[in-house]
Amino acid sequence: MRLVATKTIHEGTELAKAIYSDTGRVLIQKDMKLTNKMIQRLQQLGITYVYIKDALTDDIIIKPPIPDELRLEAVQIVKNSFADLQTNGYQKHAYIFSRVSEKMSKIVSHIIDEIKNQEEVLSILSDVIISDDYIFSHSINVTVYALALATELGLPQQKLEHIGLGSMLHDVGKVSIPEGILQKKERLTDYEYEIIKTHTVEGFNMLRKSGTIPLLVAHCAYQHHERLDGSGYPRGIVGQDIHFYGKLLAVADVFDAVTSNRVYRDALLPHEGLEILYSGSGRLFDQDLVHAFRKTIAVYPNGITVGLSDGRSGIVVKQNKHLLERPVVRIVKEFGEEIIPYDVDLSNLLNVTITSCHSTLENSLK
Repeated sequence: MRLVATKTIHEGTELAKAIYSDTGRVLIQKDMKLTNKMIQRLQQLGITYVYIKDALTDDIIIKPPIPDELRLEAVQIVKNSFADLQTNGYQKHAYIFSRVSEKMSKIVSHIIDEIKNQEEVLSILSDVIISDDYIFSHSINVTVYALALATELGLPQQKLEHIGLGSMLHDVGKVSIPEGILQKKERLTDYEYEIIKTHTVEGFNMLRKSGTIPLLVAHCAYQHHERLDGSGYPRGIVGQDIHFYGKLLAVADVFDAVTSNRVYRDALLPHEGLEILYSGSGRLFDQDLVHAFRKTIAVYPNGITVGLSDGRSGIVVKQNKHLLERPVVRIVKEFGEEIIPYDVDLSNLLNVTITSCHSTLENSLK
C-alpha cells in the first residue's frame, strides 16, 4: 500500500485501510473503489492522507502504532469525558474526574503495553478515524507520541502512567473555551488568542481540584505551551523552571499539531514536522528530548514516495530502526524512466541520500 495525499487521488483508486468515525462506524470500507463524490467527501472531512492499494507495493504492510479498536475506544472516552465536563458545572467536575480517571488510566496502560511491544518505530498517525472535533483525536495522538518518547527515555512505569494520563487530559481546559473560537477557520484576533491561551490555566485548575488526578498530571495541562526561552504561556517561565513533563508534552503536542490536518492548513509530513522541532531545539524545545523523539518516529513512513540524490525514485518499504533517515526503498524509476522494481537498503548506501519526499500521485514518481 502507498501513502498519498487525498487531494491527488482519482476516481477508481482502491482504499487500502478503512476510514472510521470516532464512534467506530465504518465510513468507507477497505478495498472500496473511490468515486469522485467519496473523494470530495474525504477532503471535506479534512482527511489529508490515505493509504491506497498499489500493485507495486502490495507487500507493504502498515501496522498502526496502536490497534484501531484501542484508538477508537480512547477517542470515545476523551470525547464523552470532555462533553460531561462541558455540560456540567464546576461543582460536578470532581465527580466526573473520579468516574473517568480509572477508565483513562486503563487505556493509558494498554497504550503503554502496545508501545513497549512495538517492533517498528511509530508511523504517521494518519487520518483513519474521523472525529467531529480535532481536540479528541489530538489528545490521543499526543498520548501515543509522548509515551513513545517517554519509553525511549527508559522512564519507569509510574512516570509513564502520569505522562500518559497528563497527555490525554492536556487540553481539557478547552472545554471552557467558546466553540466559536475553537472552531474558527479564519485567523484568530489577538483577543481570541488570549482566550485560547486560558485553556492551560483552566485545565490545571480543573485537574488539581479533582481530588483523583495527581498534581504532576495537572502540570501537563498547565505547562505544555511553555517554551525554554520564556516565550510560551501561561506564565512565560524559562527552561529550568519548566517541569520535565511540560517539556516532554511540548514536543509531542507540537509534532502532532503540525502533522495533523487543521481547518486553516494541510498536515505536514513527518520529516517536515521534525524539522520544525529541530529549528526550535535548544531555544523552544529541550534538545535531548527532540533528539530522542526522532528515534521513535518513522521520518519517511512506509508507503511514502521519495526521490534519491542519484536520480532514482521509489517507495519506502521498510524502516531501519537504528538509522531512520535511511530506510529500505523500492526503486521504480531511474531518471524518470520506469524500470523493473528492486529494493535498495539506504543503510548500506551512505553516498546516496533522500532529497525529496512526496505524497502526490501525479508528481511523486516523475
